[in-house]
Parts: sequence; C-alpha cells; structure tokens
Amino acid sequence: MTEVATHPLPPQVAALLDRDWPMLVGGALAAARSGATYTRTSPYTETAIAEVPDGDAADVDAAVQAAHAARAGWRATPPAERARLVCALADAIEAHGEELALLDTADAGSPISNSRADVAAGVASLRMFAGQVLELKGSTIPGPGGLHVTVREPVGVVARIVPYNHPLMFACKVAAPLVAGNPTILKPPEVAPLSAMRMAELAAGIFPPGVLSVVVGDGPTVPDALVRHELVRRIGFIGSEATGRAIQRAAAETGVKDVTLELGGKNAMVVFADADLDAAADGAVAGMNFTWSGQSCGSNSRLLVQHEVHDELVRRVVERIERRRIGDPFDEATEQGTMINRAQYEKSLSYIDIARAGGAQVVTGGGRPPGQDRGLFVAPTVFTGVAPDSRIAQEEVFGPLLSVIGFDGEAEAVEIANGVRYGLTASVWTRDVSRAHRVVDALEAGFTWINGSSRHFPNVPFGGMKGSGIGREESLEELLGYTELKAVNVMY
Repeated sequence: MTEVATHPLPPQVAALLDRDWPMLVGGALAAARSGATYTRTSPYTETAIAEVPDGDAADVDAAVQAAHAARAGWRATPPAERARLVCALADAIEAHGEELALLDTADAGSPISNSRADVAAGVASLRMFAGQVLELKGSTIPGPGGLHVTVREPVGVVARIVPYNHPLMFACKVAAPLVAGNPTILKPPEVAPLSAMRMAELAAGIFPPGVLSVVVGDGPTVPDALVRHELVRRIGFIGSEATGRAIQRAAAETGVKDVTLELGGKNAMVVFADADLDAAADGAVAGMNFTWSGQSCGSNSRLLVQHEVHDELVRRVVERIERRRIGDPFDEATEQGTMINRAQYEKSLSYIDIARAGGAQVVTGGGRPPGQDRGLFVAPTVFTGVAPDSRIAQEEVFGPLLSVIGFDGEAEAVEIANGVRYGLTASVWTRDVSRAHRVVDALEAGFTWINGSSRHFPNVPFGGMKGSGIGREESLEELLGYTELKAVNVMY
C-alpha cells in the first residue's frame, strides 16, 4: 500500500501568504481597477490562503496600451541589453527561489521538491533564451541586380497564457518574447497565480514600464480580452485543446494574429517484449508524471505492452507505484501531491468509474489514498484490460490514471498509438535499433524518445501534432517564433 504522510501547513508558508497581492500593469503594482478580488484555496489544506485581484477587460486594456506605448523603445533596445535584463530577472528569481517554490506548493499542491525543480527550470529557460539573442538574424540571398537580405523584427505586443501544473516555470515563458523585443503580458493560471505575481514584483524594478505586465483574473474574462484586443499581435497558449480552439476562433474574429498552441495529450509508451523491463517500468512511472498527480500534457497515460511481457511489466510498474509516498507536499520525502482543485479531483475520480464501466480492471489505486483525511489527493491508479477505443484510452484526464493496453506486433502497436486525436509525446522501448526507428518514424507525435520518457532537454523543440497543438517551444524555434521576417532588396 502507498505510504501516506500528513503534516500541517508550515508557519513560514503562512507568513509568506499574509500580504497583499498586486498585479503588474504598465510598470506599476496595483489592485484590479474595479477593486474586485477572488479567494485562492490551497488544494492541500482546502482553506483560503490569499485574496487575489480579479482583473477584467479594463485591466487588460491598460496593460496592452502600456505595452503598445513601450513597443518602440523596447524594440530599439540593443539585443544584448534585452538579454541582460532577462538575465537579471533570472537572477532575482534564483535569489528568491525557495520563497517561490513554497508559494507554488501552497497554491498548487505540488511536492516541494518538484516546485524547487520548476524554479530551477524556469531560471535555466530565461538564461537559455537570453544566450540565444544573437541568433535573431536573417540571411543573404544570391540574386541578380542587387543585395537581397532578410532581417528579423519583433512582432509587437505578445500575450502569454499559461497553465497551472508548473506555475513558476511557465511564468518564465515570457523569456522568448521579451528577448525577441516584444512587450509581453502574462496571464497566469487563476487557480495558481501566486508565484507569477511574486515574480511580477521582482520584475517591476528590472524592465522599463509596459515591457512586462502580469494580469490576473478568475475565469475567462482576462484571457478572452487579451486574445481579442486589436493591439495584441501574437499569442502563445499552453492548456487544453478545447481552450486552444476557442483562442483560435476569438483571435480570428478580431484580427490576423499569430497563435501557437501547446495543448493536451493522450500519449503512448510502447514496450516490446525485448525491452529492458526494469528500465521500462521506471520510465512508465516517471513518464506518467505521478509526482504532480499526472497533471501534465506529456504524461504517458497509455502504456502499450506486447502480450508476452504484459503481466510482468504491470507487476513491476505496480510494485514501484505502491512504494511511492503521497501526502504533505511540504514534506521533503513526499513524491506525489494533490490535484489542483476540487473540479479536477472529482474529474479524476469520475474517470475511474468510467474506466470500470468500459471493462477495465483496477490493479492498484482506484480512489482516494487510504489514511489521507484532507487534501485533494487521488491515488496513482493502474488499469488493465483497457480497450483502445474506450473513453479512458481516448480522453485526456489530466490525473494520475495509467491505462495498460496489450498488443501483438509493430503494426498493431502503431495503429493503437496513433488512434487518438492527440499527438504530443510518445516513446518506444526495445533493444532492436531498427525496430525502434521504424516505430518512431510511424508515430504521430511531436516529441519522442527511444528507451526514455519524461525528460526535456535544453534547446530541443517541444510541441505536438494533430489536436496537441501547433508551434514549438523550449528551443531556438520558440525564440524565432516571436519575430517576423522582412526582406530587404538593395538594388545596384
């Protein structure tokens, strides 16, 4: 049985939360213009932890107007100076890293070890994009009658709308648009905004007014106003497929805008009989992202296993899962925290019933962890007997639910893996090098591993195919995606 630990909210965290939480708009820290607020509730304590500004279209317009006014000055700022200021933000975040990690753990229920890792990843991302600033270059094109060159220019005002599963790390997604010369407005997740709001305070003294704003609001009002604002030229969104499609529609209704989307996934991990089963079992557990309760678009929530090793691999996966420690996210030893809110908690539990109704069997988990009397915890759950076309095998849950599906040969594995609307990540586990490449070539996914899972790597483009989105992030491609290409023809 999974070990459970329960501890109270640490006093130092309560002290961090006992304060006002302003937004950053046009270089000024302020409440919502309407004076409205909403209450943040910790998914661990299930008690109120903060009153947060509930912004609206007026706050968005103020932020966009300030960004538009700052556009010419920020564009004219030498690239190396833009990079220096982004590095200064990275330094400030690093200096306040423990505080930011504690805020994420209080706000989102993520284990403190994971929150610290997210801070480090966010800092690394800021520094990586700053280091790539001199790659904002064009090319020389041979041609008759003159010199033909291309140059890269900033797009204009950018909106970055990010999700709750890595609050601070995703708040650092402002790096690429800022380095590229675009004033940027960040919309943090309404269910976990605190670390981004603290980051905004740190940034207020670094960037010129209007270059970076952080606007918070409960519900769709703020992001919808951002997407529809006529002065917003570029939108980068991370979240669900349904919301991504809504953003595409709203953006098209108000202008010709550049929209990139990093959306959901129902990702396949394909294990052949010749694979290293211990490594595959480790990869299945790590790749399912149980650490943050499966709340990740990249989770390998479908484990496809060749029938010859099906039962043995399931045994090893379950053995590893049942050793994991669930409980107090502030405990250094905790390996899995809570769901983000009650809606996601109840959704995950409902899909356990949906899976059973579809004929799947629960091998481990299947509900709330025993002995845990508070907090939005869902036990890591493994299903066998899952039909490839069942709801649990087709629909993204965003919870700690792993479906195991058996297959015979390569063709069937590829058919099952590709038989969903998503195409974000996939992995293939085998000792046969030729098979590994054949199968990866056939998989409809934007980010793949051979004998690996879960890990991302600096400057390796991340993004999906099909319903998992358009565009690539975490790489030079992301930086260039916040520029426009201009051709200059110099005639002799």
